[in-house]
Amino acid sequence: MEDASDYTSKSWISLTSVIETFLIYLINLSQNFPIGLKTRFKIKVLKTSVFWHKNLVKHGGVNMIVGYARVSTDEQNLDLQIDALNEAGCERIYEDKISGSKTERAGLDKALNSLRKEDTLIVWKLDRLGRSLQHLISIIIEFNVSGIYFKSLKESLDTSSSTGKLIFHIFGALAEFERDIIRERTMAGLAAARARGRVGGRPKSLNSEKVRLAKTLMKDNTHSVRDVCMILGVSKATLYRYLKE
Repeated sequence: MEDASDYTSKSWISLTSVIETFLIYLINLSQNFPIGLKTRFKIKVLKTSVFWHKNLVKHGGVNMIVGYARVSTDEQNLDLQIDALNEAGCERIYEDKISGSKTERAGLDKALNSLRKEDTLIVWKLDRLGRSLQHLISIIIEFNVSGIYFKSLKESLDTSSSTGKLIFHIFGALAEFERDIIRERTMAGLAAARARGRVGGRPKSLNSEKVRLAKTLMKDNTHSVRDVCMILGVSKATLYRYLKE
């Protein structure tokens, strides 16, 4: 059952749609007016349109409910998801028929770009949105920062509720936990490498044996600097840098 705020919001959207249609009709009707009158009339209609838009914003009617549906292949059907999203009250539904592991998803990009503060994105299941847990967490956190709500129908997840706000914090904690795990693994790997005598960074162009060879060749006047560089496979700058050490 709809609460009063939902009913008011939908009522304003319906009323504004009717008004916009009527204003367009008036503009078309003005095509037969004299030029001066036509211009003044269009300005009046534009001001009226702006007035109604401001009132719509004031009453919260511009908050959109956007749906996103995805299947992995063209053979799979989106109907189940779309029916569920329509039943949830989605005003726009964006679709993708592509694997969730793909980085670029045109439908998802359009859905995310259409969202504004206090809009809501609804998906059928969590795995329809993120290509990985890390990607899902990053999207949810971005929603929290931007003031966008998120709902997943199968998991009964709604971030506009008090429980949903707790979910935001949990996702944030998961993101921080994952960063800590990656940091710890990196540090442990570096420590293990150092214990085996390996140091991070680019490998040296010349080892100690080649440096000795370079010094010997440079002392021999029969070899030019260019010849020495060609023999060792390094540039002049690299050769001189090692000779100075």
